[in-house]
Amino acid sequence: MTKRYVSLPDEAESGMREFIDEVDRRLASDEDTCSIVEDVLIDLSGDRQAYERWQRGESVSAAERVRLQSYDPCNTTLESEYYAEKDEERFRRSKHLQWLWRQFDSLPIADNVEFALRFRRMLADHLFEECGDNCRFFKGITFTYGHNITIGDNTVVHDDVHLDDRGKLTIGDRVSISDGVHVYSHDHDVVDQTEVRNYHTIVEDDVRLTYDAMIRAGCKVGENAIVGARGIVQNDVPAHHIAIGMPATSVKIKPGWEDVATPVDEAGTSRQAQRRIEYDIPDDLEVFDEFGRDLQPPE
Repeated sequence: MTKRYVSLPDEAESGMREFIDEVDRRLASDEDTCSIVEDVLIDLSGDRQAYERWQRGESVSAAERVRLQSYDPCNTTLESEYYAEKDEERFRRSKHLQWLWRQFDSLPIADNVEFALRFRRMLADHLFEECGDNCRFFKGITFTYGHNITIGDNTVVHDDVHLDDRGKLTIGDRVSISDGVHVYSHDHDVVDQTEVRNYHTIVEDDVRLTYDAMIRAGCKVGENAIVGARGIVQNDVPAHHIAIGMPATSVKIKPGWEDVATPVDEAGTSRQAQRRIEYDIPDDLEVFDEFGRDLQPPE
């Protein structure tokens, strides 16, 4: 075993459980999610008195007003809000929960590891499409939406990981995702980068993605495989393989799995096209091109 059990003093444990259970119950109810998120952030930030003063119509500075307004996720925008193909109905709720997750991580209390792990685990149940048992989510994890993510049991996601679920992202049981890993489910056309293609990206059971690795949209990392530090996965990684490099290539099979694994010299197949997710954009949606480039090749 590489870890030991850590416990909080009884009083701290009791207070933590009461708070997390209360937020969990409220999020599972019919109560407006915006109001729940606003309440939680105001109280965790210690800003209740200032908020009530503002609500009574008393004078506050412009900076205070912006701060107090921003506890309500309905007064905020996220980058993913601009994506033309997003599911508006699902995003309406996931935006609020994602705002709570991000703002919680910006607070000093998020460094209380035991409390923060349990709080994020509770949020994951409401934010993700599905989240298994005993998962551990560390600080600084970001998502595109959150609602297109499925994660299995006993998976650990470490600091500063980006889980892009613009398409669909499936992560299995007992997966270890190290600091700084980026897992993508969307890609851009090489000529017109405003043309976005979404994919289903898969990380199977018992995979280990090590420090700063990047998984390209539509790839599958097979069961029990390892992607080495800063490896850039451009093709599928077969089960039980160890892949390293930029781009990542299979260099060996885990000892003991040689008889059941795909031979190393047969690795490196791209099945991205098979995992593409088509989408439609409403005809009446007003869109804009943020670059405004002339993409015609010279004559």
